[in-house]
Amino acid sequence: MVPSRALIAGVAALAVASACSREPPQLQRAPSAAERAARAAFERGEADWRAQRREELLAPDGWTSLVGLHWITPGAHYVGRDRDNGIRLSVGPGQFGMLDLRAGRVRFVPHAAADLQLDGRPLRGAVVLRADDAVEGASRLTFDAGDGVATVIRRGDRYALRVRHAGAASRTRFAGLQYWPGGPDWAVPARFERHPPGRTLPIANIVGTIEPTANPGAVRFERGGVTYRLEALEGKDGGLFLIFADRTSGHGSYGAGRYLDTAAPDANGRVRIDFNRAYNPPCAFTSFATCPLPPPENRLDLAITAGEKAYAGNH
Repeated sequence: MVPSRALIAGVAALAVASACSREPPQLQRAPSAAERAARAAFERGEADWRAQRREELLAPDGWTSLVGLHWITPGAHYVGRDRDNGIRLSVGPGQFGMLDLRAGRVRFVPHAAADLQLDGRPLRGAVVLRADDAVEGASRLTFDAGDGVATVIRRGDRYALRVRHAGAASRTRFAGLQYWPGGPDWAVPARFERHPPGRTLPIANIVGTIEPTANPGAVRFERGGVTYRLEALEGKDGGLFLIFADRTSGHGSYGAGRYLDTAAPDANGRVRIDFNRAYNPPCAFTSFATCPLPPPENRLDLAITAGEKAYAGNH
């Protein structure tokens, strides 16, 4: 059937009306010189921070160098790579020495054939090793010409021997870091609300220990008109340390949460939280770390699409 002239005319009129009803395309405003300069400065700052983050992870004794975590039960234990040791290492001398844990003290007797150093000096006889909670830090037993490092850590009332090695596969085969898009708007102003002196917060770690941890206050910030709150732990140089989970945790971000450091709040309690610099805990890169986990108060109903994504490499 041939369409009538009236039908053709009606279709044409409808097309013209539809075209006329469309709004003209919006012209996007070009960024100003000041905006371009600010964006360039932001990107330089992010590149510098990411390069430093990678350098620290890949340091010879960085988190990617962990090769062992050996819990020490009370009593004496021979340590080394050979099969006849009670604590068997994956690297280092076949006969490393003997550890003896009694009454909260870890005594170490080096094997005569092991070429070990203690805190940078040759080790010849028995010594009591400091754990990582000591004011001076943990004693460092080095081996393999300094490529290997063994230290004692304490978690609650438990002690473990942590071993690092520069040749760790997790270091030499590092798969690189990936980041959410982020942007300058993810560096948010926040207000620090100080708690009474001496307050602590129970922080669980990935090995099941709960540690009362200094909790100087909380920070509040806004996003999309909604106010959010994070409990803060003591950071470096008067700054704050935040452990949080969000809607991306397990969905693009590391499932056990992320960490973030801030500068010290100013005299009026103002502080900036830059989520572009949220980073993965050591447990994202190795199974030999004992990472603290986000407290229930720090699980945000917010998708923070900034900072590090989940690590794609294998442990």
